[in-house]
Amino acid sequence: MKIIVAVTGASGAIYARQTLERLTQAAGIERIALITSRRAQQVMAGEGITLPENALIDIFDEEDMSAPPASGSSRWDAMIVVPASMGTVARIASGVSRTLIERAADVMLKERRRLVMAVRETPLSLIHLRNMTALTEAGAIILPASPSFYFKPRTLDELCMTVTERILTAAGVDISVRAWGETK
Repeated sequence: MKIIVAVTGASGAIYARQTLERLTQAAGIERIALITSRRAQQVMAGEGITLPENALIDIFDEEDMSAPPASGSSRWDAMIVVPASMGTVARIASGVSRTLIERAADVMLKERRRLVMAVRETPLSLIHLRNMTALTEAGAIILPASPSFYFKPRTLDELCMTVTERILTAAGVDISVRAWGETK
């Protein structure tokens, strides 16, 4: 599986770190394209998050519109935007492709491939809701970064992993996850 991970400027870079860590450990992952926005880099620094380095991860500049994720002929299987800022959601919903992140998402939608938007915002305005509705109608999966508590997580990483596992599952990545009602 070839997968694109895009990191935008919303708070919650821990989800991006966990997503990349799990992807590099998942069976069947051939290649990961990583695109971070300039604002994401600032937010990650502020949150004290660094992204993993791995031979599977190819890093692309958000301004490189000739990079493989910009073309449907590169045949990426899925794209995860984590965390997805509302500005990025709005631009993708409107078909605006001024960066590689937005163009890659546009390609995923036009090629009818999986696009998972792990949105991080609260409260949501009517504009946010309409943009997310437009993306859902276009085929994207909107996945709010809303952690679950029923497994009684003991650490912040465990709590956030409840969202990360949902993100990966929605993207079609084959990982083992605990289901509702299961104990350890």
